[in-house]
Amino acid sequence: MLWGSNHNYIELVVDGMAIRMQTRSKRDTIRLGQYLMPGKKFHDIQLIKNTEANIGYMEFVAVRCFNLLMPPPKPARKIECIGNSITCGTGSDMSVVPCGKGKWHDQHNAYMSYAAIMARSLNAQSHLSSVSGVGLMRSCCNMSIIMPQVYDKISMRNDTIQWDFKNYQPDVVTICLGQNDGIQDSLAFCNNYISFLKTLRTYYPGSAFVLLSSPMANDELRDFMKATINSVQRSMNSTGDKKVYSYVFNKQYSSGCDYHPSLDEHKLIAKELTTFIKKIMNW
Repeated sequence: MLWGSNHNYIELVVDGMAIRMQTRSKRDTIRLGQYLMPGKKFHDIQLIKNTEANIGYMEFVAVRCFNLLMPPPKPARKIECIGNSITCGTGSDMSVVPCGKGKWHDQHNAYMSYAAIMARSLNAQSHLSSVSGVGLMRSCCNMSIIMPQVYDKISMRNDTIQWDFKNYQPDVVTICLGQNDGIQDSLAFCNNYISFLKTLRTYYPGSAFVLLSSPMANDELRDFMKATINSVQRSMNSTGDKKVYSYVFNKQYSSGCDYHPSLDEHKLIAKELTTFIKKIMNW
């Protein structure tokens, strides 16, 4: 049984099979029998909220079953993915509602975002710290927040409720910002990025930081981001912080809604990034 806001999307994962669903009321009951594989004595069930935080909340209330077992241990590896709508999985899933129809979040799929796919590929826990439209120094869509301002909050979009960083200490933090900033003054962009990284380092003294170009970027923005994030990496490395890396995507992924990556493109993005993180982390 679930409590929550109307019209959230969830991913129900039953014994490894993912099923996309939409809540229809503030109190929903999901009947699992039709999805269970016959002949299996025990089943693994996961419920994942696919829509980002500001779309509405979701609360797991109860489960009714013959026997409830302890879940398997969580993976030891931990990854955090900081970003914007791309990291949220916005505009990626047209399987229920086509682009341009319904609500703007009808194509959200966080479970199949590059971030979540990458973490599963690396047998790691994933933590998505992302808000559609957010930027490093400039956000889109008349938003009054930027990521460095709200990063330490649980409700980032509303800039409320302090987060305790002791709750999750990642081995790797990927940062995918810049698409909403667009091309800025290079020095200002680099200085803002370095300032944000120094703040992050106080929270995560042992984490590896991977600075990403935007997978949505056109050639001009990709060139700008390549120059700036490589410069930021060199600057951080030169001050003794050797756990800062950069990665530039070689092409534009924009086949989803509003030029966002599609589900298939998220798989390709995840594949690129998984290979890179395996290399730098020796995983």
